[in-house]
Amino acid sequence: MRTPAAPSPFVFLALSILMLLAPATFLRADDNEDAEKAASALAYDQEAEGYNIRAEVKTYLLEPKLGKATRMQLFKGNEYCFCIATPKKSGVYITGAVLDLEGKPSGDILPVLDGWGFVLFYKPKKTGMYMIAIHQTEQGKRKTVPCAMVTGYK
Repeated sequence: MRTPAAPSPFVFLALSILMLLAPATFLRADDNEDAEKAASALAYDQEAEGYNIRAEVKTYLLEPKLGKATRMQLFKGNEYCFCIATPKKSGVYITGAVLDLEGKPSGDILPVLDGWGFVLFYKPKKTGMYMIAIHQTEQGKRKTVPCAMVTGYK
């Protein structure tokens, strides 16, 4: 039975160089939870306004230059709210829009004063697949952060 050989110093050197060259996208474990709590708090306020809030919280990785878009089936006759947030202490400012069936940005946005989140309201004129687009603004810090979304309808 052979015992595995220890990696050569060259392997350690190569891994060290790769770690230095790779973008720093390591996130704290608590960041996801902070983003989810912030989005849930925004949703709680909308529940008082008569929205049925879905229990599921979707969390995405929001990069400074790319943003994030997610597809959602929306139904004519419903009014939707999308409660979207990053960790409050991240310093990242975000905004977003619903892209209608023709790709035009739509929706009424209610931003949080500190920029870490917003509530997006939208009432589709047709049933179909829509895109919810989220991106970081020029204000605030520009870094990779988790972004959580809670949806509701009435």
